[in-house]
Amino acid sequence: MTPDLHARHRAVLPDWLALYYDRPLEITHGEGRHVWDAAGNKYLDFFGGILTTMTAHALPEVTKAVSEQAGRIIHTSTLYLNRQMVELAERVASLSGIPDARVFFTTSGTEANDTALLLATAYRRSNQILAMRNSYHGRSFSAVGITGNRGWSPTSLSPLQTLYVHGGVRSRGPYAQLTDAQFIEACVDDLRDILGQTRGVAALIAEPIQGVGGFTSPPDGLYAAFREVLREHGILWIADEVQTGWGRTGEHFWGWQAHGQNGPPDILTFAKGIGNGMSIGGVVARAEVMNCLDSNSISTFGGSPVTMAAGLANLIYLLEHDLQGNARRVGGLLIERLRAVGATTECVREVRGRGLMIGIELVKPGTDEADPDAASRAIEAAREGGLLVGKGGGHNTSVLRIAPPMTLTVAEAEEGAAILERALRSVC
Repeated sequence: MTPDLHARHRAVLPDWLALYYDRPLEITHGEGRHVWDAAGNKYLDFFGGILTTMTAHALPEVTKAVSEQAGRIIHTSTLYLNRQMVELAERVASLSGIPDARVFFTTSGTEANDTALLLATAYRRSNQILAMRNSYHGRSFSAVGITGNRGWSPTSLSPLQTLYVHGGVRSRGPYAQLTDAQFIEACVDDLRDILGQTRGVAALIAEPIQGVGGFTSPPDGLYAAFREVLREHGILWIADEVQTGWGRTGEHFWGWQAHGQNGPPDILTFAKGIGNGMSIGGVVARAEVMNCLDSNSISTFGGSPVTMAAGLANLIYLLEHDLQGNARRVGGLLIERLRAVGATTECVREVRGRGLMIGIELVKPGTDEADPDAASRAIEAAREGGLLVGKGGGHNTSVLRIAPPMTLTVAEAEEGAAILERALRSVC
């Protein structure tokens, strides 16, 4: 980004609209797993527009679908039948694992979670929500109100009453030293304790892997154990799959499937990667829940012909090219390579994640204290080396977030790991 454009940005856009880097970057174009800036510098992209460019930059199948649909008609609204929307909904409903599923399309993950909260509270006639500590669910008034991460929750005002449950972070907090089985048992006890002090909770909303929170996750089976308790009280389970969906974790198509022993969630939300950069979000719910609203509703831009064409083309490409399998194979190689680096780097506390969803947590050497300054310096050093990564974390933004497009090759994974190794050694 040129200094002039940065100055213009600051003059007309909000102060709280965050930019990465001391010298903010203007990305002008991309291809595959690479992007270029306004100065012509080339970067390997390991963040994909916050996990949104899921398959590849300028994927021909998606750009062709967008171009052809835009040449026919761009917008109609949900007041009219939309073939692309029906076809994509049929595929998503079938893939969701939710019986008798209904799908509602939105324009973002925030709007999808907002809709899920509306459905759950209307269905249960309650405004009480359970959320996970260290969570993030979006930018709207209701989504901010249930976010369990202070850095992304600018107000305590909310239309909802929110109670926060342990379990989203395995390696920190009061239960960190327990075994996985003991950890799950302690979190279930905590959930029972909370429910014993309230009544009429509408739903639990949870990310199977917490995205903004630094790619943290509980042991497999935690939400299945929660599910047993929730069912005793008639409480709904909302799986926020905005970042974990579509096979990114490698092992499963949806993050909830690592906790699927007691069946699928009642409501599933998705967004980001399905559009490969187009603005698509959505909600899947069993018909009884989705149809509980007793007033009319539409979506002006949700399910637009162009975004639906993009999502359909992108999903077909993902399935036909087994990108879930690629995430498992290449992601597995990448995380092991990074763990080897972390084992010999003093400031790396933990390398965690699954598939192509990896977090590197940085601390001050010799301590367990988060080091957000080191994280900021690391992403600067990675950029200088030709690699773009993200950052996140709970109490402090001290985790490097790595989530490349799911077509990542072994050679590109090795290249990115080498750049990250140099960047980490330069700041530790």
